[in-house]
Amino acid sequence: MALCFRWSQVILFLFISCTATSLLVDAALKTYQFDVQVKNVSRLCHAKPIVTVNGMFPGPTVYAREGDQILINVTNHAQYNMSIHWHGLKQFRNGWADGPAYITQCPIQTGNSYTYNMTVTGQRGTLWWHAHILWLRATVYGAIVIMPKEGTPFPFPQPYREANIVLGEWWNDDVETIVKQGNKLGLPPQMSDAHTINGKPGPLFPCSEKHTFAMEVQSGKTYLLRIVNAALNDELFFAIAGHTLTVVEIDAVYTKPFTTTAILIAPGQTTNILVTADQSPGRYFMAARPFMDAPVPVDNKTATAIFQYKGIPNTVLPTLPQLPAPNNTNFALTYSSKLKSLNTPQFPANVPLKVDRRLFYTIGLGQNACPNCLNGTQLTASLNNITFVMPKTGLLQAHYFNIPGVFRTDFPDRPLAPFNYTGAPLTANLGTTLGTRLSKLKFNSTVELVLQDTNLLTVESHPFHLHGFNFFVMGSGVGNFNPKKDPGNFNLVDPPERNTVGVPTGGWTAIRFRADNPGVWFMHCHLELHTMWGLKMAFVVENGKSAEESILPPPKDLPPC
Repeated sequence: MALCFRWSQVILFLFISCTATSLLVDAALKTYQFDVQVKNVSRLCHAKPIVTVNGMFPGPTVYAREGDQILINVTNHAQYNMSIHWHGLKQFRNGWADGPAYITQCPIQTGNSYTYNMTVTGQRGTLWWHAHILWLRATVYGAIVIMPKEGTPFPFPQPYREANIVLGEWWNDDVETIVKQGNKLGLPPQMSDAHTINGKPGPLFPCSEKHTFAMEVQSGKTYLLRIVNAALNDELFFAIAGHTLTVVEIDAVYTKPFTTTAILIAPGQTTNILVTADQSPGRYFMAARPFMDAPVPVDNKTATAIFQYKGIPNTVLPTLPQLPAPNNTNFALTYSSKLKSLNTPQFPANVPLKVDRRLFYTIGLGQNACPNCLNGTQLTASLNNITFVMPKTGLLQAHYFNIPGVFRTDFPDRPLAPFNYTGAPLTANLGTTLGTRLSKLKFNSTVELVLQDTNLLTVESHPFHLHGFNFFVMGSGVGNFNPKKDPGNFNLVDPPERNTVGVPTGGWTAIRFRADNPGVWFMHCHLELHTMWGLKMAFVVENGKSAEESILPPPKDLPPC
């Protein structure tokens, strides 16, 4: 899909294209034009203007092959500042193309453009892209499909066809207005009115018969479904009535295949499944509904789409799948324990066995004074009791150009005041420290990070996303992490490798990664509510010894602050 750029950008674009093409022998150059524009969309009997890319909801799929260079020119015609994150692309030495606003770039202002220049290195599978500013990713999102190199087969049976299944949320009212109202109260904004599958809630909702995604299948054929959870705040179960799912990939990393009746997928995660149309020809619902095993309100409505055998008329009523109960912790933990890296000679799991730096971060909710809020307080969130304050200058620029006063590099390696993290709920002394504090990592050092949930206000599951890296999920458990006993149960052979991991409710997750990508890399809870409340931080990975181990210079069209 090659689209034309405006004449004012053609010369620069052709120069970049020609240069890039001459440097890439076995790779192709893929170009896209993303026009951020407002469009009126109707769902659930409500019409409203939403921010889209190219007028599409969800936005266009980005297709590429491993090794390709991708140029995506984003032109902002909307009233909001915009930045787009290419979730899961490693962006080696190239944080300038990562996209989180005020972390690796300042946003693209109304009427302006920025070209994201990315190379897909050593990755293949399903990723996704989304707005990374305000709550605009409610409607600004789409899939990224990276095919293996030409002539390289999948490490599983070749599917007959494939389809993208992008899960999302829908609000009847304007999302940014809802968020502002919540912030004025110091409370969470109202929850979504529906979940969606490829932007459509399905026929269980009012006015939604025509807003239903349907996938036609042939009896006996096997299909690859590329599933993305683009929801803002909900972990989701997904199943297809009467059909067994085979998980073959998570977060663009192949897994040891296993069968399941349903999958669990957190915001930010992707999962590829194989499904064979081996049941009696008919119409079967695909369904998505939240998982929540904590006393936290959630939009518990079910989105549906239709898995329809060829030749079956639309008058046949579909059957619903038996999804796990919304609070089925046992299913969630058992499902997660089945995820393992493929770990073959062609696709090895290069698990760091020696650890240079051990980090322990507590995840907490809190409450700070807020003179402008209706109740005089506002809910907040923190890591190691530090609520992250967003800067006004991009952190990567501040690091690269040595701009003083933008951030500090004294984020603590562990909480300053240890306590019984998952004991009885703690409802006093809920204040947090505010600051733009980062953690500095030596180039190529190996890092082990334990993320520990706490019972400050309440325990809750948190999906954490690390930009710029994949990591290995060494282990997880319920309760407090025991540094003497728990590492003995770590999976050192074939742990799952991914970019977003769920920390279980009232529990912990341990990850390891090699800090071999110089730059400033965001890490945050992928529940948009918690990110807004400050459940985030960033790592500064120092340059290595050579130019090939150092941050690339910024592009000429990097948006100004």
